[in-house]
Formats: sequence, structure tokens, C-alpha cells
Amino acid sequence: MINKKRLVVTELIVYQLSRKLSVIAWKIYFAMSYEDKKHIGDQFIRSTDSIGANIVEGYSWFYFLDRVRFFYFARASQSEATDHWLDLLIERGKISEDLFNEYKSISKELQIKLNNFIKRTKDENERKI
Repeated sequence: MINKKRLVVTELIVYQLSRKLSVIAWKIYFAMSYEDKKHIGDQFIRSTDSIGANIVEGYSWFYFLDRVRFFYFARASQSEATDHWLDLLIERGKISEDLFNEYKSISKELQIKLNNFIKRTKDENERKI
């Protein structure tokens, strides 16, 4: 019998990438005026921090469909933060090109890895059946 050790959530690359996005998002947020924080920053932070929170919550569920559902939530939050809020921030001149590109690059990597992580989670369940 093969003894498979389950990783701790902080060892998951998808979680580590989500934390990198949070660090960048908070740099962006702290540089904003009160007005910008109120109108766009709070939503940007909420969606960015939600990525990692949903990965952790999904990873802790036993039943695979619950896990996958939270990983989908993480993916949706990643899309909201990157494809909507981040784009609005750059369009409105609220962030630098460097921070925009750094966030976008990590987000793209996370998107690919998160999609693969979801697929692997589904595949593992199918092998158990």
C-alpha cells in the first residue's frame, strides 16, 4: 500500500501564489487615497484576499465536490480582481505599470495552476470510484 502524505495548504503552489497577489494588492491599496479605497480599493482587496481564503476552505473539506466548489470560488475571485478591478485601476491611472504587470503576471500563473489543481482534484475523485 502506498502511503500518500497530504500537503499542508501553505505548501500548495496555488495558495502561495494567492498570497503573493495579496501582498501586491495591499501595496496598491495602502498607496490609495481614502476616496479611492472606498470606491475601488475595498472591492479589489476583498476579491484578492478571497482567492487564498477559498483555497484554504476548499482544501479543508472532505467531500471532493465541496472542495471543487470552493476552488471555483477562488478562480472567480481571481478573475474579478484581475480582469475587472485591476484593469480599472490601471485605466484610471491609480497604479503604476510595474505593479499592474507584476500582479497580472502572477495572476496568469495562478489561473493556469488553479485550473490544473481543480482538474487534478476531480481526477483523483474519479480514480476512487
